[in-house]
Amino acid sequence: MAPAHLPALCVADVDAAAERISTVVPPTPLEYCERLSELTGAEVYLKREDLTRVRSYKLRGAYNVMAQLSPREREAGVVTASAGNHAQGVAYACRAMGVAGRIYVPTRTPEQKRDRIRAHGGAFVELIAVGDTFDAAAEAAADDVARTGATMVAPFDDARTAAGQGTIARELLAQLPSAPDLVLVPVGGGGCLAGIGAYLQATSSCTSIVGVEPSGAASMAAALAAGGPVTLPDVDPFVDGTAVKRVGDIPYAVVSRLDRITMTRVDEGAVCTAMLDLYQNEGIIAEPAAALSVAALAGLPIAPGTTVVCVISGGNNDVSRYNEVIERSLVHRGLKHYFLVDFPQQPGALRRFLDQVLGPDDDITMFEYIKRNNREFGAALVGIELQEADTLPLILARLDASPLEVQRIAPGTQEFRYLI
Repeated sequence: MAPAHLPALCVADVDAAAERISTVVPPTPLEYCERLSELTGAEVYLKREDLTRVRSYKLRGAYNVMAQLSPREREAGVVTASAGNHAQGVAYACRAMGVAGRIYVPTRTPEQKRDRIRAHGGAFVELIAVGDTFDAAAEAAADDVARTGATMVAPFDDARTAAGQGTIARELLAQLPSAPDLVLVPVGGGGCLAGIGAYLQATSSCTSIVGVEPSGAASMAAALAAGGPVTLPDVDPFVDGTAVKRVGDIPYAVVSRLDRITMTRVDEGAVCTAMLDLYQNEGIIAEPAAALSVAALAGLPIAPGTTVVCVISGGNNDVSRYNEVIERSLVHRGLKHYFLVDFPQQPGALRRFLDQVLGPDDDITMFEYIKRNNREFGAALVGIELQEADTLPLILARLDASPLEVQRIAPGTQEFRYLI
């Protein structure tokens, strides 16, 4: 259970936040998605938080906090830590309010997000990259506050931040003729889930909420299982917007008190497939965290005809990452496979491999000799892309029947991590 001393979150908090941020965060669109509706049999809507001024919902919470700072707190300046989106919200608020800010981000934060932080904050913010994870950046920000007396604008562990994020729920209720049956929310530190969950539980008796985490950073599920926030030993940084080792105490306190929230997790490869589908079909440039809600649809039991809302949490995606996104999607769909093959160093060896092992629609997308340790054999890393995933057993059978020495590099293994 949540500690009793931690603050709850009520409808009045969210309503007050909506009033404070109304001049900078107009309601974002709630768009009906025909493709996902046909796939699920439900009525699926996308809450387009990627269309705010900073291309994510994080402006809501950041501005709500900073709008409540005292003159002394503003004078002292603000500090925050962020994977990138909250930082943009704080940077925007700093410039709009004339408040100096120092923003700590992980060194892995995509350059696109860093550029946008600088653009939104201008001369009012200093950007500092430190550590490989959000948690390392958060520690550096906390040290700064202790040293300088600046004011922390927490990315999720603050009831005011969560109330700002809860305005998403307030909006979508106003945009639908009746309350939705299900709302899917991406989860990192838990502020958005807490805000949306608390508001919907108080205002709609029929709405369930699913918090969606990436498989490599399921910190809220771990907290709920343990009866309190726990620190994960490590996280996969790919879904950078939700790659948090430990959820906030306040979001956990709120979420653990609610009885209509369940958690689910999604493989990072499925997230990539959802990103590509959103781009190719709906023209939405979703960052990895934003695609979590859509990626989760396939694994949930959704009754036909129900109304479902997927929160598209942000659109700050670096286009240079799309090669990795495509690769991870192909692997997840069973279309991309890697092998170490010892080829005889004799004429026609590669041609025989192509003729005897590959199917007519399969393709080699990578071929690189590792080393040539003698005159007869050479080990090569071979990447094969299949036209259909169910033809893999045929490939494996032909490899077994060939005279070649072959080792498959399976997804999830230590060796595979070096490929993508």
